[in-house]
Amino acid sequence: MAPTELPPIVAGARVDIRSHPPGRARLWAFIGPAAMISVGYMDPGNWATDLEGGARFGYRLLWVLLASNLIAVLLQTLAARLGVVARRDLARACRDYYSAPVARALWLLCEIAIIACDLAEVLGSAIAINLLFGLPLVWGALITGFDVLLIVALQSAGIRRLEAFVAVLVLTIGGCLAFELILARPQLGAAVSGLVPHLSASSLYVAIGILGATVMPHNLYLHSALVQTRQIGPTLADKREALRYNFFDTALALNIAFFVNAAILVLSAATFFTQGLAVTALSEAHKLLTPLLGTAAASAVFALALLAAGQSSTITGTLAGQIVMEGFLNLRMRPVLRRLITRGIAIVPAVIVLAWSGEAGATQLLVLSQVVLSLQLPFAIVPLIRFTSDSRIMGSRFTNPIWVRALAWSAAAAITALNIGLITQSLTQWLQAEQTNSSLQSFGVLGAGAALIALLLWISFRPLTFRCSASSGAAICDPTVG
Repeated sequence: MAPTELPPIVAGARVDIRSHPPGRARLWAFIGPAAMISVGYMDPGNWATDLEGGARFGYRLLWVLLASNLIAVLLQTLAARLGVVARRDLARACRDYYSAPVARALWLLCEIAIIACDLAEVLGSAIAINLLFGLPLVWGALITGFDVLLIVALQSAGIRRLEAFVAVLVLTIGGCLAFELILARPQLGAAVSGLVPHLSASSLYVAIGILGATVMPHNLYLHSALVQTRQIGPTLADKREALRYNFFDTALALNIAFFVNAAILVLSAATFFTQGLAVTALSEAHKLLTPLLGTAAASAVFALALLAAGQSSTITGTLAGQIVMEGFLNLRMRPVLRRLITRGIAIVPAVIVLAWSGEAGATQLLVLSQVVLSLQLPFAIVPLIRFTSDSRIMGSRFTNPIWVRALAWSAAAAITALNIGLITQSLTQWLQAEQTNSSLQSFGVLGAGAALIALLLWISFRPLTFRCSASSGAAICDPTVG
């Protein structure tokens, strides 16, 4: 693939920005990619972590949502910059600028994250179908496998129609939760106090889950590709304009996602925490909303919003899977086949858990899936920061300034530190619960942890492998072999 060649998913759906006059018309033409990204920030995994956070800790974890949203805006902006300036998605850049073994390891971790996200969509949609239509959870999980047909139909309709469909689903989710908040009447003073950072050992697991659910690693890969659906001019001014409009698109969409996440947590805190109800299951929340808020519409609207969240995030999960496979492996796969594989891998554990432990186990699996996403985050963030901070890739005019690098590396360090704390806490609890002296298990866990740390250090400090020739203020880079 030549440096300027686009992935098939992007090349076949481009919007020519140059045909729109400057001003509002051109801004409107740029808006869309971040809306597609934002649904990943409000998928059923978010619902599970936000619901548990509000029910167990009241408003105290609102600051985690705010911090996560600010980090998300920063990182998604960097992803958009990589796509606009370097004309590469993050997966393709990893393949170009890291050695083949490292790129394959990053691909494997990214695939695990996508499967974890897909698992959240399956479980969330199955629960929503059960709440709305009374179908058993197992059948609801199996039904989600047929959304492949919906995905294919939407993709064939064109990128703008796909973006419009997703935007309608996002507005549906936002409207439903606004209705719920009006009924719940939360305590504004207590909610504002929740924006003050506070973290305890008991809330660390849920806080990491919220972080993993809010800052989605696969969205970084997807966003860097979707911005390339906008065909811009070749000049530096064209690129600056594209970066400016894409930042507006990102900030707008992710702040809507922040409202959705905050609304779920505030609703849970105002409805369940204040009543002393430790609600962690989505179906339990659905059942209790009617008596606590005084209307049956509260439960129905909750389930409708959950279903919209599951289906909208399904679309972006499919697109992200294609981008990741094409970028890392240069492997072309039909969207239907790709979707069937990832959805099949997610459905199997979902059906097993639903059949064995019901919705309570499904909710815990939802939270666990978001923790897995959070653990994968550093392996997407570090390459992104390195690529956008390298003048040989971005050109001297578009390289991250020092203050952006400081913020980005601080966010990466904070996420990594929280993940290490979570792993340490979880392993300690597991070893105490198992009371095992198995050296094989201990060595296995320690070995896996050491391998991940070694990989993270390697991608953080190992020099990138490419040759560049500057042209018109931007870098055109050809990766070296090996």
